[in-house]
Amino acid sequence: MPESSKLHPATIVMNIKSCVPITLDYEGKQFNSWSTLFQLHCRANLVIDQIIPPPVDPSAKKTEPTPAEQAFTQRLDDIVRQWIYGTISTDLLNTIIDLDHKAVDAWKRLENFFLNNKSVRALQLDAQFTNTRLEQFDGIKTYCTRLKTLADGLKNVGDKVSNNRMAL
Repeated sequence: MPESSKLHPATIVMNIKSCVPITLDYEGKQFNSWSTLFQLHCRANLVIDQIIPPPVDPSAKKTEPTPAEQAFTQRLDDIVRQWIYGTISTDLLNTIIDLDHKAVDAWKRLENFFLNNKSVRALQLDAQFTNTRLEQFDGIKTYCTRLKTLADGLKNVGDKVSNNRMAL
C-alpha cells in the first residue's frame, strides 16, 4: 500500500489547542513550554521531520519521491504549518505567515525571533525576577508561579536561575 493511502496520525488531529494549549505571543514568556509541547505533539504524530529535519547522510543513495509521495509530504507540511499558525497570537502569525514557505521555515522564524535576542531578553527577565516581591501578589501561589515563569524564561535564553537564588 502506498504511503499516501495509509491513515497517518497527523491527518486525524481535530483540535491542536487541546494538545498545545499555550498560545505563543510576542512576549514569548511561554516559548520554551510551547516549543516543548509542540515538538512532543509532532513526534507523537510522526511529523517531527517537518520542523526539525533529520541530518543528511551524504553517502546515502537519494531516490526521487513519486508525485503521490510528494503530494502527501506537502499535505503533512501544510498540516504542521496550520498547527503552528493555530497556536500563536494573531500579531505573531501576521509576522511569520507565508503561503510559499514550509513548516520548517515558520519554525525557524519563531526560533530566531525568540532566541536571537537572548542577551536583551535575559537582562529584562533578570530585572523582573530581581524586582518581583511577594507583596505585589494576592498570595504565595501566584507569586511562586510568576517567579517560576521568569526563571523558565531565563532558562530559555541560557541564563539559568540557581536553586539558591530561587530559594532566596
